[in-house]
Amino acid sequence: MTKAIIVIVTVVVIGCLGLPMLLLSAVMGGPDGCGNTSGVSDVLTSGKPPGVGSWDTEQLEIAVTIIDVGVSKGVPQWGWTVALATAMQESGLRNLPFLGDRNDHDSIGVFQQRPSQGWGTVEQLAKPEYQAGKFFDRLLTIPSWQTMPVASQGSWAILGDLEQCVSAAGWAHPLPGYNVTSGFRTPDRPSHDGVDLPAPKGTPIRAAAAGEVIKVRCNAIDRRDGNDWGCDRDGDPELTGGCGWYLELLHAGNVMTRYCHLNTAPLVKVGDLVLVGQPVGVVGSTGHSSGPHLHLEVHLNADRKSTGQAVDPVPFFRTMGILLST
Repeated sequence: MTKAIIVIVTVVVIGCLGLPMLLLSAVMGGPDGCGNTSGVSDVLTSGKPPGVGSWDTEQLEIAVTIIDVGVSKGVPQWGWTVALATAMQESGLRNLPFLGDRNDHDSIGVFQQRPSQGWGTVEQLAKPEYQAGKFFDRLLTIPSWQTMPVASQGSWAILGDLEQCVSAAGWAHPLPGYNVTSGFRTPDRPSHDGVDLPAPKGTPIRAAAAGEVIKVRCNAIDRRDGNDWGCDRDGDPELTGGCGWYLELLHAGNVMTRYCHLNTAPLVKVGDLVLVGQPVGVVGSTGHSSGPHLHLEVHLNADRKSTGQAVDPVPFFRTMGILLST
């Protein structure tokens, strides 16, 4: 890998595309954030971009690792885009070993970094976490890197039928197309620590930002007899246990988001790293609920042991560039 870390090629696709497929979460958006559609016409006229297809487990794990390292280093979202595009260009998001005559000199790993060029030892460069850290360290030394366009013939991936945009802050609407109808701590519901977004049962719920799953739980107790109601059936407004099937995600800056009343157990487990926009469950009506909807909470100053301070999700998401209510 040379000093030309950023590969500038023929097509730039950034922002929110009204297509049945979009770039994998972090490859969304650009320096101008959600709404920049530079190069959209190229995609619409040329058909599917090269390399379109589902990522396998190795590629997804490496992508999550790259984004996680970027978040931990405080790198803006566009840096994740640059890193993923470069990794796809250099290795197809594979942690490649030394390939002998088929290798580019002594380049190895996801970013094809060279031990002989000071990127690290062979042992260090065998670890994607280390490689990503070195990449971001070098990237941040390049003047005006955040204004440089990035794309590559291999920097594409598919995330199901996701039709949404990811803001420049790296956040997305967890239930695209649906709006808040019940607000945060309203006069008639002062203990309502979140907002409700009604949607048909089975509607995919997306991770609002990249993060780690810190809790998965069923919470449904019948206050009439104190028995466990369970989450294998719809809930009831009379239940004391409120959230039914729910999960919590811990994001950068100790922000936690909670997703309640899922129809079935979440699609993720504790310890999983998720990408912004990744499906984490489906809308249901388990727990203290009178109909299918997503109950969404945002907590500040949270960690794995504390739920932190609940805040109104609507203004919080607005500061992150996402409108929960129209």
